[in-house]
This record gives sequence, structure tokens and C-alpha cells, in this order.
Amino acid sequence: MSRIGKRPVEVPQGVEIKLDGNTVNVKGPKGVRVFHAPDEVAIAMEEGAVTVKPANDTQRARQMWGMSRTQIENCVIGVKDGFIRKLEVQGVGYRAQAQGKTLKLSLGYSHDIDFAIPDGIEVKTPKPTEIEVSGIDQQQVGQVAANIREWRKPEPYKGKGIRYADEYIFRKEGKKK
Repeated sequence: MSRIGKRPVEVPQGVEIKLDGNTVNVKGPKGVRVFHAPDEVAIAMEEGAVTVKPANDTQRARQMWGMSRTQIENCVIGVKDGFIRKLEVQGVGYRAQAQGKTLKLSLGYSHDIDFAIPDGIEVKTPKPTEIEVSGIDQQQVGQVAANIREWRKPEPYKGKGIRYADEYIFRKEGKKK
């Protein structure tokens, strides 16, 4: 039995959910999300909440049960509040600057990096050493943040590079004589 799948997904004020078979359309103040649930689960609206149940007793149905409920909840959270992933840039001369649909990164290479921001994602740079990636799709926000971090991962000796704001970098001691 899925403990996560048993709980209904509450629909907050200002969010509309439409069910069309196994397709869930979620509309809110930040935008619209669509989730196509697998055939192994049954989705229903009951008393202002969305419930997900396995359609049969197979192992695959039980696997999809909790995952589908979590995906629907993430759609609701995304269109209501959105998701934010914060990155920090550390290093002498390292900085970031958002310019329209591009993020200009200066990371110690011989050239600046122009990172193209995909549709549905918003990137802000409140300080030259901070990057905020936001959007309504949690997976896309995380992937864009990971792609930005990939340009210069934090190294363990000086800690230079791009890191998540909540990430801890294990520091190594340098070479001894």
C-alpha cells in the first residue's frame, strides 16, 4: 500500500483542475500544466480534492500510484506558487548576468558563456554571484539549474565554481611538504 498515494491532493483557492480520462489539466495564476497519467491508475475528483487509485492489483499499478499522485501535486504547486532553484557563483572574477533570454556567465574561461534560457523558465541574478532559476515545471527548473552548474562544478580544494545554495562542498586539504 502506498502511503503517499492514499492521500488526496487538495485543490487550493484559485486553481482549477479538469479531468479528461487519465489526463489532468491544472490551471492557476502562474500558468497551465497538463499531466498524462498511465493507464494503471484511476483518477477521480472527490470533494474538492483529486484522488488516485491503482486500476488493478499488478506491481506496475502500485508503482505508478504514488508517482502519479506526486506528479499531480507538483502540477498544483507549480501553477499556484512555482518552483525556485538558487545557485551561487564562487571564485575570483566569476559572475553571472541575466540579459533577456540569455544568461551571461564569466567563469574563468578565455571567453564568456552565453547560456540560452528555455521557454517557461525565468532566470534572475539579484547579485552578480547569485542565480535564481524559476518556473512552473519542477523537472525543467532542476534540469536548467543542473545545466548551468555543469559549466563549472565546484572543486574541492578552493570551492570555486557554481553550486546550489543549499549544497555542502567537502573541502580537501592541499598538498603538504
